[in-house]
Amino acid sequence: MATAPAPIPRSGPVARALGSPEALALGDLRRAPLRSRPQPSRLDAPITALRGAGPRLSAAAAELHLSTLGDLLLHVPHRYLDRSEIRELAGLRTGEQATVEVEVRSVRVRPTRKRRLRIVEAGVADRSGPMTAIWFNQAWIADRLAPGTRLLLSGKLERDRFRVAEYEFVEGGSGRHTTGIVPVHPAGEGLTPKRIRDWASQVGSLARHAIEPLPAELRARRRLAGAADALAAVHFPEQLGDAERARERLAFEELFLHQAALAARRQGRRARRPGVDLGSPGELVADWLGSLPFELTGDQRAAVEEIDGDLARPEPMQRLLMGEVGSGKTVLALFAMLRAVESGYQAALMAPTETLADQHAATLDRLLAQRPLPFALLTSATPAARRREALARLASGELRVVVGTHALIEPEVAFRGLAVCVVDEQHRFGVEQRAALDAKGPDGAAPHALHMTATPIPRTLSLTAYGDLDATVLHELPAGREPVDTWVVGEEKRAGAYEFIRARLREGRQAYVVCPLVEQRAASERSPGPARWRKLEAKAAAEEAERLRATEFADFEVGLLHGQMPAREKQRAMKGFASGATHVLVATSVIEVGIDVANATVILVEGAERYGLSQLHQLRGRVGRGEHASQCILFADPGSELARRRLSAIEQERDGFRLAEVDLALRGEGEILGTRQHGLPRFRIAELPDDLALLTDARREVIALRDRYGSLEAPELGPLLDAARRRFGDERVIPA
Repeated sequence: MATAPAPIPRSGPVARALGSPEALALGDLRRAPLRSRPQPSRLDAPITALRGAGPRLSAAAAELHLSTLGDLLLHVPHRYLDRSEIRELAGLRTGEQATVEVEVRSVRVRPTRKRRLRIVEAGVADRSGPMTAIWFNQAWIADRLAPGTRLLLSGKLERDRFRVAEYEFVEGGSGRHTTGIVPVHPAGEGLTPKRIRDWASQVGSLARHAIEPLPAELRARRRLAGAADALAAVHFPEQLGDAERARERLAFEELFLHQAALAARRQGRRARRPGVDLGSPGELVADWLGSLPFELTGDQRAAVEEIDGDLARPEPMQRLLMGEVGSGKTVLALFAMLRAVESGYQAALMAPTETLADQHAATLDRLLAQRPLPFALLTSATPAARRREALARLASGELRVVVGTHALIEPEVAFRGLAVCVVDEQHRFGVEQRAALDAKGPDGAAPHALHMTATPIPRTLSLTAYGDLDATVLHELPAGREPVDTWVVGEEKRAGAYEFIRARLREGRQAYVVCPLVEQRAASERSPGPARWRKLEAKAAAEEAERLRATEFADFEVGLLHGQMPAREKQRAMKGFASGATHVLVATSVIEVGIDVANATVILVEGAERYGLSQLHQLRGRVGRGEHASQCILFADPGSELARRRLSAIEQERDGFRLAEVDLALRGEGEILGTRQHGLPRFRIAELPDDLALLTDARREVIALRDRYGSLEAPELGPLLDAARRRFGDERVIPA
């Protein structure tokens, strides 16, 4: 057998710096004076500067968000193959992955029954004996395999043949694909891991031009390698342990820079415009609180104090109010709005849908029953005459409170003195939309902003997507709320489920039936996905309502609500259900937030495996809002382990925040709030929630530096904010 090739040559500084954990931590600091000055502009060169990066491959790279050489450096491997041992052919076992060094004896191209598929068969041998190596559908390889050529082959033994995954020539080859610790980078259509590996090798020498954003004191104290050494090691480590230490160091840097970006955004926002001075609470708020027909929970009382403290400060409030379904967030929103009204200013509540805006208007009407405070509802469905009147009264200052949808941020909507903005389900609005409402504050001042969500947000996301906001969490539910029993069932339980609901209806209760699609046939025809998605049995709300009226619920009044209905029909459907005239409301997930009918005690969800945990928890929250025992029936056909785990969690766990953590772990930070929203970060290296400990550490370090130096712009912190701007910022995120 031929001797194993020499290890892949690595740059001396990298090898020395990564030989041990101690060297990994301190090696770059010892050698820093010997390095040339970093040149970030070198990393701004386009991908096309690389050998082999033509128009087709550079377009494929752009799909992976790889536009510059710096992007490629941050595109780290997601796994590694240990090909450090060269094996003998005779010692291989069937199915075993291995690397061998062989000499080519013969080669031929053999056709198969499928005309387009051809197999290259090469007779190869090492000192332990001969074997046949095969390549599928790569006929061009045969022209390169002359007898006597020495090859490094990585692949696996299939019966008596060695199926080649990757190969290199012993003479003139780099060995980076077949020997040592081989990185596997995330790839895409038209761009293979091997190609990205080649490119990463080309840019490896440019790692020294990477900006070092972490202050030297921080790196030394935390025993962190320098950015250049970590980048080199994460792409081409000598040992697997080197790769993990390098990835962790780069993940910490990424999270640290993001937290610095959030801190700078928060500081910049407060510095640019002061908040509206609302003074101390007056008689209006005190009398209103005293008139409420219920006692505030402990969490609500604490939230009142926090909000009141924010409103008394000179800078504008930026608070995120997270609350369990039914925890009483609207009461706190109205408290903040009344604080503005009693000081002579205006307040606005913006919701993402007309249905939710209508529900908020009804809730405010109920909470203000003892206080005749006029307010307007402004949506796209508002009649023109009423809209003109509301706009005129807002502009004059006569109208103090307005509830609406995106219609509130239209250019023609002007306020005389907007002091408090409440944004409900704020993750459904983009950064620009929230900023548009903020811009309607009085000249020279910014309105106080209270962001609300009934979607429990796990700590991981609250520190990333909303790390620039103060956070208040409501865990307690108002007294008298009954827990909701949850059952995941199959088709065999359908008849029993309908009989159970009929029994509740005969007792005077009401029920929801939730379907994932509005029209089954149209939705299926629109579906661009594979056939298996089109074949999913998705109950259509419109069709199901008709079926239930004629069958299981023929003795009851069945209503219909979905997002494609005209606004007046939606309002009529909701009023009918709220009044009790409608016994069963068939709906899509449009009801997942803001619908509050205490008499509804059963919700049946079709196709529950199609929903995320947070959405199922929101739907379940439509019941259990009164004094009666409530139930959630989830019809599901879980075809995957992921779906089974999700459904098991919703059946066993009632705490929305715990469910949110499970949902994040199962689906990722991009999906937990539904469609990924503008402003929600995508991390290249950090993996959440696995790196939550690093995230917490990074946030703590940023806050400590800000408190120590007064600003993250301090000269002692070097290029920290410049690096944060390059990685995460523009003028909307970090003011320059």
